[in-house]
Amino acid sequence: MHYAAITRRLKDLGGDKWAVHNAARDRMDRGEKIIELTIGEPDIPTHPALIEICAQSMRDGRTRYSNGRGEAGLVRALQDTYAPRLPGITAENILCFPGTQTALFAVMLALAEEGDGVLIGDPYYATYDGVVEATGAHVQPFALRMEHGFVPQPADLLAAITPASRVLLLNTPHNPSGSVIDHDTMLAIGEIAIAHDLWIICDEVYESLIFHGEFCSPLDIEDLRERTIVVSSISKSHAATGFRSGWAIGPVEAMRLVLPISETMLFGNQPFIADMTEAALTGDYDTADRLRASLARRAAACQASFEDAEGLSSFPPQGGMFMMVDVSATGLGGEAFAWRLLEEEHVAVMPGDSFGAEARHLIRLGLTLPDEELAEAVERIAALAGRLCAARAEVAPPA
Repeated sequence: MHYAAITRRLKDLGGDKWAVHNAARDRMDRGEKIIELTIGEPDIPTHPALIEICAQSMRDGRTRYSNGRGEAGLVRALQDTYAPRLPGITAENILCFPGTQTALFAVMLALAEEGDGVLIGDPYYATYDGVVEATGAHVQPFALRMEHGFVPQPADLLAAITPASRVLLLNTPHNPSGSVIDHDTMLAIGEIAIAHDLWIICDEVYESLIFHGEFCSPLDIEDLRERTIVVSSISKSHAATGFRSGWAIGPVEAMRLVLPISETMLFGNQPFIADMTEAALTGDYDTADRLRASLARRAAACQASFEDAEGLSSFPPQGGMFMMVDVSATGLGGEAFAWRLLEEEHVAVMPGDSFGAEARHLIRLGLTLPDEELAEAVERIAALAGRLCAARAEVAPPA
């Protein structure tokens, strides 16, 4: 039977990247105790008041069809949220989606097509290449180096641009590394985007979870607003990953052209979830503050532990839910180390290979476990690294 080309393009870009995670879940289902550090699932619950708002909205009959742009109350809340960043914002600058991932997919479909190049800093979130390849475009990676704090370097970006380049996909705070793009770097990146007529898509889902420094969006820079589309959601800020409620903010013309794509896929979101999202954006909830404090504390504790661990070096994240650890001194790459860690120490981490070629010597740790359990996981990671380094030393030729 015949299948469309998109199935071939995405054949190897789906769940295979989560093989270690899936194997760990299979073991957990069989009753094995695994410390799971693979995903960015907040470890505090959605605020009870938001759940009640959602439930009451359903009881009030808010279960009917919505519209393609988004419920009026939520759109107004997004206008108020983004007005300081995008003066003059109207409803026509906004589209609502079930999550950041869906928003990113629809926006990418509108901006890139077969033969186009999409510039992405490597390492990058595991679904990004699938989003790009689905359109027929191709990823044009440029290195995000640990020695530069995984912050995009304008020279590296410039070297990756070709005549095919159409879109620059940014993510700040960054998944998987936790780096944050500062204002001066964003300005320099923006100047390159203007010079080469690139669209900027910026995934800002971790905006509220910055430990150090200040957040900067391309929308903060006036000259970039006409070429920038921001995608985000309440998944991380309000510990509401399963509610799937996100949005895209961009130029009126772009949003007008993305709207039919959204309508073809979805034709509206759930009104009761929109009501909850409106309340999340307009209310006074401490979820992000509590989550940020715990993540920052855990990141600092892990960093201190890794400094004393043989064969490991880590990057202290500035925000987000993850930490990257270099395991190359153990003699293994990230993929092999992750499988050994699961088998020997019953700890599940994401191999850096899942996030691009530049991360093949790294592993990614989630910071969303209680402090004691996370500390135990770090001890086990260090134990495996120590054994591997000792084994290397035994077989090393004499100096």
